[in-house]
Amino acid sequence: MADRTGPLKVAALGDLHVKQDAPASHRDLFGEISREADVLVLAGDLTDLGLPREAEILAEDLRACAIPVVAVLGNHDYESDAQDEVCRILRQAGVRLLDGQSVEIEGVGFVGVKGFVGGFGRFTLGSFGEPAIKALVAESVREAMRLENAMRQVASRRAMVVLHYAPIAETVAGEPPEIFPFLGSSRLAEIIDRFEVSAVVHGHAHRGAYEGRTPGGARVYNVAKHIPKPNGKPYAILEI
Repeated sequence: MADRTGPLKVAALGDLHVKQDAPASHRDLFGEISREADVLVLAGDLTDLGLPREAEILAEDLRACAIPVVAVLGNHDYESDAQDEVCRILRQAGVRLLDGQSVEIEGVGFVGVKGFVGGFGRFTLGSFGEPAIKALVAESVREAMRLENAMRQVASRRAMVVLHYAPIAETVAGEPPEIFPFLGSSRLAEIIDRFEVSAVVHGHAHRGAYEGRTPGGARVYNVAKHIPKPNGKPYAILEI
């Protein structure tokens, strides 16, 4: 697909936490976003308990969205071990659900993985000690490698990385320092900085900070619904 001449307006939003027992309609929000942006990106925790019914409620609300939707899953979407059914429902509703893949929309490549935990910088957890620690680190490395493989699929000059877990500590600042290792991993930033990336979005850290940069200078935005955005909305608008 050829690049468009102007910037692509992307609305980015994370941590909807759609509930089965107390659903809050997002139809008006999605309708508004359709008028404000060219693409909607959802940065994980689409559901609250990872229940198929929650995914169905979200799919119903997404009928009000008239623009392409790109998404990744978050940790909450795995809670009930029904993530395959959640994915099926959302894909059937037209969501471009990414899990180590990329998709191009109007000249912009969207690359998505959930990401994982592990910590940041010199405090990144290493593969040493008990098998459980080694397994955790192996999963963190595996997610980073899946991101790298997906980045290599991107042919367009502009790219947005969509994550749930944070790639830098800067955008989780405001959360208790004790839980920083569970909010993301620098291994994701290391991969991002090997490529030309226009922007990175993530969620998960509800009390984090809106904006930061990877060590290589890529712009990172925490778009969790609870994070204040410059436009005063639950979603951010980014021009790519």
